[in-house]
Amino acid sequence: MALKRGLSGVQRIRGGGGGSRSVLVLLVFFCVFAPLVFFVGRGVYIDSSKDYSNASVKQNLDWRERLAMQSVRSLFSKEVLDVITTSTADLGPFSLDSFKKNNLSASWRGDSEDQTTLDVKSNITNAKRDSTSEDDSHQKVETPAKFYRRQLREKRREMRATELVQHNDDTILKLENAAIERSKSVDSAVLGKYSIWRRENENDNSDSNVRLMRDQVIMARVYSGIAKLKNKNDLLQELQARIKDSQRVLGESTSDSDLPRSAHDKLRAMGQVLGKAKTELYDCKLVTGKLRAMLQTADEQVRSLKKQSTFLAQLAAKTIPNAIHCLSMRLTIDYYLLSPEKRKFPRSENLENPNLYHYALFSDNVLAASVVVNSTIMNAKDPSKHVFHLVTDKLNFGAMNMWFLLNPPGKATIHVENVDEFKWLNSSYCPVLRQLESATMREYYFKADHPTSGSSNLKYRNPKYLSMLNHLRFYLPDLYPKLNKILFLDDDIIVQKDMTPLWEVNLNGKVNGAVETCGASFHRFDKYLNFSNPHIARNFNPNACGWAYGMNMFDLKEWKKRDITGIYHKWQNMNENRTLWKLGTLPPGLITFYGLTHPLNKAWHVLGLGYNPSVDKKDIENAAVVHYNGNMKPWLELAMSKYRPYWTKYIKFDHPYLRRCNLHE
Repeated sequence: MALKRGLSGVQRIRGGGGGSRSVLVLLVFFCVFAPLVFFVGRGVYIDSSKDYSNASVKQNLDWRERLAMQSVRSLFSKEVLDVITTSTADLGPFSLDSFKKNNLSASWRGDSEDQTTLDVKSNITNAKRDSTSEDDSHQKVETPAKFYRRQLREKRREMRATELVQHNDDTILKLENAAIERSKSVDSAVLGKYSIWRRENENDNSDSNVRLMRDQVIMARVYSGIAKLKNKNDLLQELQARIKDSQRVLGESTSDSDLPRSAHDKLRAMGQVLGKAKTELYDCKLVTGKLRAMLQTADEQVRSLKKQSTFLAQLAAKTIPNAIHCLSMRLTIDYYLLSPEKRKFPRSENLENPNLYHYALFSDNVLAASVVVNSTIMNAKDPSKHVFHLVTDKLNFGAMNMWFLLNPPGKATIHVENVDEFKWLNSSYCPVLRQLESATMREYYFKADHPTSGSSNLKYRNPKYLSMLNHLRFYLPDLYPKLNKILFLDDDIIVQKDMTPLWEVNLNGKVNGAVETCGASFHRFDKYLNFSNPHIARNFNPNACGWAYGMNMFDLKEWKKRDITGIYHKWQNMNENRTLWKLGTLPPGLITFYGLTHPLNKAWHVLGLGYNPSVDKKDIENAAVVHYNGNMKPWLELAMSKYRPYWTKYIKFDHPYLRRCNLHE
């Protein structure tokens, strides 16, 4: 209607006079068509570029724009609207969008807005603020896709960390296994040092001057041999003199700090002589041949020294130290000075009580046996229920009795017996005793010129293989006929926890409860038995897992039912010529208890402290029993120092007998 009134006014003015026609046209254009172009272009542009049904777009439109757009759409065709839209889109900084973004649109509206306009503006501003806060909240909420991707990334990181940890564990395990394999060759290689684990033997020739001087001596010997061949007597004498000087300076030095001050002068003088010898005598073939001959000679010397060191190591490992021998002698003398009434132990009624916890310990070492008993009692919850059955030989019978009479194990019961007083244990009943008494067996173990003597045979020369104490473990029901269960302990172990729960372990009808020792390829049956023998090959699996003596729970009822001692006698008779196994009690034990051994948890029994330098400290501390199996027993000087404190803490070194025999930590 406003448009029609405007047009009729124009017609009246046109009719009135033509002078002011141009002024009227301009007035109409700026007052009517220019705002329409802006409003229509704005509305059409938004309508064409975005979805007009969107609520946020509607709220952003000014109320005047919406009224103008609704009025003008009915007046113009679609083609005209498209032209207007295109033209307003090209206005650039003069477009309505640019004005609104820069808050310049107020200059087009003026300050004369009524209250309705102000209300509309406030509503629009609030709507914009609400929509903005909603957008921010939507951006803060994580989408399912992003959440899933984040979870995948976290899982990948965890998997990678696990792989790295596993790789690290595998590397440590390989290093430990390599250390164990190296330690196995100690007996036949480097034990001439008496103890390769001592700090002073960790790295010989660690300093450069000592190494250089030794290398100079080697080359001087090479050139002296060549000088002798070529009749260079003056040079030969000079080389020999320098060799003697260098050897005197070296002496027993293993580091530069041990060398005297004159060492640098000797090095310089030897270097000058060697330079002169190289100029006059150097011949590649002669030098190579001489070095090869020296290498062969050195290799033969090393082999000879290895045999000597192996023999000495075995000798050191199997002999009783002087201090312990002194202790045994003093105790024996004092025991036989006692009256018979004072030689008896209390609580003898507990010896055959099957409801108590019984231990079997066979030993000829007083100090070692005392550590086993003390460690067991100190870690027992109720010592009064523990009974110890000690068996020793006639040489140590008095000493063993005297020690425990002087140092009774608290409320526990203890009893000491002499193996030589077991009249039923004779050669007619026991095949191994008959074999041990034979001349051929003694020759096999001890004769030095035996065809098999050498580094491999030295370990056979061990008194324990000829001692019946070592084989007494196969006669437990004969020794203790009224007991149902008994725990067998070696004398080179210590007990670190209460052992009573072991009696509650269900052996599932088996006779022997033991910790298995087999690894990837070692401690299996083929390492102990001769599978080229048809008797062995037919009856046993070469890959069967071995187990350890040292801490074994024996069910004596099942033992009698299955006639374990009879099985042992059968195989021992078959091995009279040592064709099934060579030595010891473990091979016949593996045979006798084959299929009759229940595997115990490894935490009950940790082995290797007598030969393996890489036993995990946590395994040692968590173990119920720690075993010093191997040559490096804790009472010997060649014991590994890092394992010895576990053993010595159960010894009272201020005891009068120990002080008199010079026994100390």
